[in-house]
Amino acid sequence: MQLAYVMTEERGATDRLLSALADRLQARGIRLGGIVQTNVECHDSELCDMDVRVLPDGETIRISQSLGAGSRGCRLNPEALERAVGQVSAALQSDPLPQLMIVNKFGKHEADGRGMRPVIAEALARGIPVLSGVNRLNVAPFQAFADGLATAAEPDLDALEAWAVAAVHESTND
Repeated sequence: MQLAYVMTEERGATDRLLSALADRLQARGIRLGGIVQTNVECHDSELCDMDVRVLPDGETIRISQSLGAGSRGCRLNPEALERAVGQVSAALQSDPLPQLMIVNKFGKHEADGRGMRPVIAEALARGIPVLSGVNRLNVAPFQAFADGLATAAEPDLDALEAWAVAAVHESTND
């Protein structure tokens, strides 16, 4: 099982890093599955809109929702996230299978057993390496999910590319 996670300090940096990695790996011809996130600045809020791009070349889905001024609740639109999850799950039934799964974030939904968590487990069961972003709030639930088998990856594009290429090579030679 090849499972790695990456964390960054700056807001939105993990999203930018994983998106750049996906672009670089696709340019190398690696078949990807999963989702990467892009954040779009809002004009009426200090918070950004959150969109995910379904890999390798699926649709872009807005997974955030506007809750109104002064709202403090979670802005994640669970129905939109589940639509993305369904598309990624379908890719695990396709031929050829993805060679690598990238997941934008193991967040609260995943910590609670929902969202991309079942897809991550299915990809790993099929021998597909997985790289996920994780934030500080969900490191402990991620590590519990990974049962001590996940590797912390360096938050550097070249280092992540090297890990991904090696993981794909190893998984296809098993």
